[in-house]
This record gives sequence, structure tokens and C-alpha cells, in this order.
Amino acid sequence: MKKRMTLQDKAEVALKEAVREVVERHKKSGRYLAVWKNGKAVRISPHTLK
Repeated sequence: MKKRMTLQDKAEVALKEAVREVVERHKKSGRYLAVWKNGKAVRISPHTLK
């Protein structure tokens, strides 16, 4: 029998999927991705995205 997911689990899965889609979209379009790193906004090249 499957265990039911909590609301927190569902939210975490949805957030991870949304991030995955954004990263993939930036890779395909060749746009830089802005992220926080060490308290600063940093742009990551689409060529270095995993």
C-alpha cells in the first residue's frame, strides 16, 4: 500500500519540478540563470548548467 504524501511533501516535489523546468528552459534558450551564492546575486552561464 502506498503512503500518502503530506502537503509539505507535495509542495517540495512541486518546487523541485518547477526549478528543474526553469533550468532546462534557460539551457535551451541560452539565457543566463540568476541565483544567490554567498549572499550575492550571481549569473550562471547556460553552458555550465547541469
